[in-house]
Amino acid sequence: MKKTLPLSFLCLIALFGFGPLPSGFTALGVAAPPSQAVPRTTTRRRIRHTRRRYVHHYWSPWRISSYDDNPGADDNTEGDDLVVRQAALQALGRWNGSIVVVDPNDGRILTIVNQKLALSGGFRPCSTFKPIVALAALKKGIITPETRLYVGRRTTINLTDALAHSNNEFFYKLGEMVGFSTLARYAHEFGLGQKAGLDIPGESPGEFPDTAPVDGGVGDLAYLGKGIEVTPLQWAAVASAIANGGTLYYLQYPRTREELQHFEPRVRRRLTDLASVIPEVRTGMAAAVAYGTARMAGEGPVQILGKTGTCSEDGARLGWFLSYSDARPQYVVVVLMRGGRLTYGPHAAEIAGRLYKGLQQAEPSEVQETKASLGE
Repeated sequence: MKKTLPLSFLCLIALFGFGPLPSGFTALGVAAPPSQAVPRTTTRRRIRHTRRRYVHHYWSPWRISSYDDNPGADDNTEGDDLVVRQAALQALGRWNGSIVVVDPNDGRILTIVNQKLALSGGFRPCSTFKPIVALAALKKGIITPETRLYVGRRTTINLTDALAHSNNEFFYKLGEMVGFSTLARYAHEFGLGQKAGLDIPGESPGEFPDTAPVDGGVGDLAYLGKGIEVTPLQWAAVASAIANGGTLYYLQYPRTREELQHFEPRVRRRLTDLASVIPEVRTGMAAAVAYGTARMAGEGPVQILGKTGTCSEDGARLGWFLSYSDARPQYVVVVLMRGGRLTYGPHAAEIAGRLYKGLQQAEPSEVQETKASLGE
């Protein structure tokens, strides 16, 4: 007859490290094994657990890289202002993009970084079309600088803040108020759909539609630039006209010493009917840099006025910044970025801000040396 021990007593034996129970004993409530205990000399099999490594693959809609090791590698730099070009290269760094720098008072192109991207085709302007919408609305008397439009159930803003914060709801409504025919008229006045340069090889004319987009209508065209294709050169010409008060120059890119010596500005048209409302748009562009979407341009020794734009097209994000400096020497800087998640308008404004600072930090002797080498 087998003897039994309480389970609690068995636990104490195990706790203090005593050996197995004597033969014939078992615990209450615990069935005795059918055979003898396994000898201590028996080896135990080691079971190795291997962790499976999971690699997370995130789907991305962007097919274009945000980076380029040397965006200006294939450029023809003959005739460029070398100080301006060096500042532009340093500002752009390894980002996939293009920079165009122009003198707004004569239309001379000082440098183009990544000429292939700047010249070969047009891109959706995103929110950078909004200044033209604003000019058309002001000129037609549809709004005044004090007009406030609803952008929410209880929120209204005026034109300055709408430009500063690039408010889409404001410009969608404003586009519908202005209408397609009026917007098309002023877009053509600024040269959209036509080449901005004078005899610049390889330049694209961009595109402006004959009718408003079927999907989204004139509102989408106004706030997003839907259906429009512009080039950095066209935006440089537009920004120059805003900077100088209404003169639209043909952009010229002199290459040789002789071309530089005989350079003469060529006026395309004078936008005299817009001269009275351009200052109101300038106020909004200054606000964009001061406290709006372009504030990453930063505070520098000169005032910068500009407009950002961010949208997507053909598997790539676009980041625009068209701008000019309110100082002498005066520059127009247009930055276009193309890539993935890291590409957006405020980033383009940051790059332009670095360029302006680089130009201001250039030694006067460097500028004079460059001008002398170019025959100026």
